[in-house]
Formats: sequence, structure tokens, C-alpha cells
Amino acid sequence: MKIIAVGMNYVAHCHELHANESLPKEPVIFMKPDSALLKDSKPFFIPDFSKRMDYETELVVRICRLGKNIAPRFAHRYYDAVTVGIDFTARDLQKQLCAKGLPWDLCKGFDGSAVVGTFVPVSRFRSIQDLHFHLCINGNTVQQGHTADMLHHVDKLVSYISQFFTLKTGDLIFTGTPAGVGQVHIDDHIEGYLEGEKLLEFNVK
Repeated sequence: MKIIAVGMNYVAHCHELHANESLPKEPVIFMKPDSALLKDSKPFFIPDFSKRMDYETELVVRICRLGKNIAPRFAHRYYDAVTVGIDFTARDLQKQLCAKGLPWDLCKGFDGSAVVGTFVPVSRFRSIQDLHFHLCINGNTVQQGHTADMLHHVDKLVSYISQFFTLKTGDLIFTGTPAGVGQVHIDDHIEGYLEGEKLLEFNVK
């Protein structure tokens, strides 16, 4: 099982963290190891190596069949379920790595950094590009997104990624975060919603 993630996929978030950079013409792709996966409402433990742990709320897509070099018009056949997830980022470490021109693996791929909620069938929704999602911390909404605002829509992401990696059943694609990322703290209670339905809930330790 692969965890494939997309960076800089919402304009407002690009301006939020990358104000001096142009918008990406192609999807920005990075990977997380399977040991990064955190599910079943298990608590997230802030690692000792970071003083600034940020949430990035995202729509997560689950791949349901084997595919390589998938045409965009057929991409919808290769995923069957979605949920809300969090791409946890050690922001302080990320800044250090970026300043040195080094890869992001350590700040993005550490254990527990890919949180996923309960998956629901994509067939439940009229369009995957018309989904609203949001994140609450301690009962307060801290981040909201609408998949219509993606720079690169889900079908393009599936097609693009499949040019480089064979997609397999069970692979997960984190499709990028909107504006509003922020820091989590010990004892925070996290809840994620898709179209008003709570699919994600866990505590920070």
C-alpha cells in the first residue's frame, strides 16, 4: 500500500505558505511510507523532534483497482471511496530542510503523519469535485475546503500519478490542503467532516 500526497493544490494555500512562488503547472507529488498511516481513531503523538506540528486537512481518495498510464477520462473508474484525512507536517523541520534544498521526507513521512477517517463510497456524492470538508479542533472550525477549488482535480491527479507509479488496490491519495493550516497541541481533540458527516475523530497526545 502506497500513500501518495499532493502539495500546493489550492491557490489560497499556495499564497499562504509559498507567497513568493508561482502556482505549479503540474501536480506536486510526494510520498509517505505505510508506517505513516494512522487510522481507527488512534491518538496522534507529537514527535519529540518537532516544536511546530501543523495539521493539513485533505480529501483522501482510495484506489480500488490496478492501473498504469490511466487516461483522465477513465480515472474515475480507479477509485471507489473517499474520506477526510490529515497530512501532519513538522513545520519547523520542513523550513530547515527547504532552506538546505533537501527532500521533505523527514517532515512529512514520519510515523503517524497520515491520518485517515472512515471511508465512504464515492458513489454517494454527485461529484467528487463538489465536496465540502472541514476540520474542528476542540469544537471550533479551524479549516474548510471545497474540492471545486483544487488546482488539479482528482481525475487529473490519478492520471498524472499513474504515469510514474502503478496504482494498486488500497493505495491512498491525499489530494492537497486548502488555506487555514495551523498548529496542534497536546490534548487537542480533532474532528473531520465531509459534507457535514463526521468521518474523522482522534486526540493529540
